[in-house]
Amino acid sequence: MGDRVCVDTVSMMRPGEGMLIGSSASCLFLIQSESEDNGYVAARPFRVNAGAVHAYAMAPDGKTRYLSELRSGEPVVLVDSEGHTRTSSVGRCKIERRPLVILEATDGKDKYSTILQNAETVKLSGPDGSTSVSKLKKGDKVYAKLESGGRHFGMKIDETIREI
Repeated sequence: MGDRVCVDTVSMMRPGEGMLIGSSASCLFLIQSESEDNGYVAARPFRVNAGAVHAYAMAPDGKTRYLSELRSGEPVVLVDSEGHTRTSSVGRCKIERRPLVILEATDGKDKYSTILQNAETVKLSGPDGSTSVSKLKKGDKVYAKLESGGRHFGMKIDETIREI
């Protein structure tokens, strides 16, 4: 259990489109918007159920922001499954206590993780479409942005840093 953030944007997103989110700036996972209908709630294509309050979100100009710091009117980057980006603004953020699950991934060399709400509506985009975090299994492939270096106040810096 922990506090998770839903980011409601002022833009409608398509399936496969969402936000780059991660527990470390070296790996930001493409978390899809709630743009697909499911058996639990109606589609909310303006919303990304982004993850735990400590996680980073990609912001314009290559910066990152903590999910817990996002406020109405602030810019965020939206990304689609082809890697195209656009900027939107936060409409509101909802922080609620929910069951969480850790997602661990590897690029074959390093290991990465993020913490997400354990819910059918939370989906990651990948080469085979979107997959609910509750249905992911070992070996599934998901999209993520990998980079080296570190972050200081959200700005990329050339520094040896490891966040685990």
